[in-house]
Amino acid sequence: MRFNNPYWRAIRRCLFIFVAISLLPLALVYMVRLDQAYRLKGYEYVNESHLPVLPEDAVHTLAPIDVERVEKRMERRRKLLQEKCTEFGLDVVGNDTWHKPNAWEFLVNKKYHIIWCNVFKAGSSSWMYNFNVLAGYSPEFLQRTKEVFLTLARERYPRLSIEKLREAQNDSITFMIARHPFERLLSAYRDKMVFAIPHSYHDKLGRRIVRKYRSKNLDMNSPRYPTFPEFVRWLLVQIKHGSVQIDMHFVSSTMFCTPCLINFDVIMKFDTLDEDQLYLINKTGLSRVIAPEWRNAGKGKNTQELLQSFYSKLTPKELQGLYQYYKYDFELFNYSATSYFNLVTENGT
Repeated sequence: MRFNNPYWRAIRRCLFIFVAISLLPLALVYMVRLDQAYRLKGYEYVNESHLPVLPEDAVHTLAPIDVERVEKRMERRRKLLQEKCTEFGLDVVGNDTWHKPNAWEFLVNKKYHIIWCNVFKAGSSSWMYNFNVLAGYSPEFLQRTKEVFLTLARERYPRLSIEKLREAQNDSITFMIARHPFERLLSAYRDKMVFAIPHSYHDKLGRRIVRKYRSKNLDMNSPRYPTFPEFVRWLLVQIKHGSVQIDMHFVSSTMFCTPCLINFDVIMKFDTLDEDQLYLINKTGLSRVIAPEWRNAGKGKNTQELLQSFYSKLTPKELQGLYQYYKYDFELFNYSATSYFNLVTENGT
């Protein structure tokens, strides 16, 4: 055919070269803009792995902590945990949920040798983001995706048996984040009940709680979601019926992570999280890979006024019921409930 003669082949080659040269500036602009976008988010790419990492100027901000002082803090927390576990007999393996090691909720990153037990409403949003970055998801994808971060994480971090978890711990750092039980519970209530996504599981659960626990005498202006006392009454019934699985957002941290039966190298606390997580990032050598950041910070940090306004509505019996369930969280992680009991006593509720 005439299009296969040398003349037409030369024409096609020239046309190809012309198109390639024309598109090159557009490709360069795209690459520059993409690079700028990541730098604005605090990330840049490593050519070999395409793993998002921190730029050098951000790395320096991770260094100024007193590592020795934080290490001593961690030693005190581990020592107290061990003493309390022995005191309450929680370090003895048994068949109930308090004495059975629970490896189900751990995320194990073998590449970076870091293991996390994800206690919900205790810095979990921030570290779920970090673990997804460590799993290879790009920050750009995580910014735009509509997928639940936990769902994404479980695609890369399969659940392990206790034997496999302990094997992974041999060359890894295992950590968890503790939070005052009553702060954590209020944060979970507000997130999952007050701000429940319409038609979600927790929205439907809230409506069931309202139907069952709301007095007929309440005025028409009562919220569609359960009030805090209504929610607490429901939760105490779930606790009383031990056969019912407590929602992972409300469950005791001690039951969830079984820290008396699984060794933890680092115990961070929500109230010292800024410094604790810098210590962990430095200790794991991940200062060029992940950065500490607060996600859901607006809902997560409760002021004392907010705590008082909610817990003052409970009766001493209801507060005592909550304390008995979260007692091990208070004891193992050195938290106090005294101010809360004083609050309901002063209010005469």
